[in-house]
Amino acid sequence: MFLNEKPSVFPLFPYCISSSVKKKHTTSNLSTHGNHFQNMKHLSLLVLVLFFATNSSSQTRVIVDTDIDSDVDDVAALAMLHNLVSNKEIILSGIIVTSDDPFAPVCVNAVNTYFERKNIPIGFNKKQPALKNHSKYTRQISEEFPHQLTSYKNAFENVDLYRKLLSSSPDGSVVIVTLGHLTSMQDLLQSKGDRYSPLNGKDLVEKKAVRWICMGGMYPSGKEANFYRPDPLSTVYCVKEWLKPVIFCGWEAGNKIISGGQEIKTVLSVESPVYRAFELYNNFAGRPSWDQLAILLLKSDFEKYFDIISDGFNQVEADGSNKWITGAKGNHSYIRIKPGIDPGIIAQLINNMTKKVK
Repeated sequence: MFLNEKPSVFPLFPYCISSSVKKKHTTSNLSTHGNHFQNMKHLSLLVLVLFFATNSSSQTRVIVDTDIDSDVDDVAALAMLHNLVSNKEIILSGIIVTSDDPFAPVCVNAVNTYFERKNIPIGFNKKQPALKNHSKYTRQISEEFPHQLTSYKNAFENVDLYRKLLSSSPDGSVVIVTLGHLTSMQDLLQSKGDRYSPLNGKDLVEKKAVRWICMGGMYPSGKEANFYRPDPLSTVYCVKEWLKPVIFCGWEAGNKIISGGQEIKTVLSVESPVYRAFELYNNFAGRPSWDQLAILLLKSDFEKYFDIISDGFNQVEADGSNKWITGAKGNHSYIRIKPGIDPGIIAQLINNMTKKVK
């Protein structure tokens, strides 16, 4: 079963009931002990079904929005998401690709295919006026590794996929993780009712999302690429209009944690597209872990490594620069590495989470 498919739990209930009814009419000559055994067997099956249904519904549903093209940290973040899925910590509902690189969505599908989840739906803005391949790895990964998605033209439209995934999720169950600029999220928030839901984008998010994890900005202040390039006004809009809790992962936190160096060569198989991406990007010279920190916040024990600063709000200017304004606690917060925590320990955790779980 792929994670974009609904668990086949409820169809089992009619099966159990119809089997029970059939037994009642065809086994009247069995002993009381036999009837008791059959009833216990049906009850046990029902308990198992309920257990798996509860276990599935308790996992966090995640939609990740990535600009996978310019930097390699997006590839590592995607691998970490698959690690969390394999360990049953999250359900990866879908992937939004906010990029103008036509090979980016196919590259994502190649990574998903390697991790045996080729059917995870992928969105892309196919209406962009101009596309260009500017990545050091997206085209190569698309050409060298198996994939099911043959072209960006076969992906979902970003807003359609956002709305489809949100509308089919339980209320208050979805975490949206953004790893790049916020154009697609702005399009979602500004969207109108459609075949998936009569709700507009803001109301749909308010109903279905539980929080937003955003890699972007600098804290307490600065100017960071995801916020100002290429669409700073989408940052201003989303930070202002998002009303649920949001945690910002700033440039300064990820910049201290260097992962993807020589150590990751001992972790990854040479057959992994993640290995190949790091090889193509800088030949395992190491790279700050900006996007990977946002994925770590999906783990239940992330506060072992990070403090959450919530005494104020994030103010974003029209040029994409931002500043933390200290004041009353609201829905904004940002992370800071805990004093005494060795960044190398976090880097090791990140590297280990990029490998395929067997």
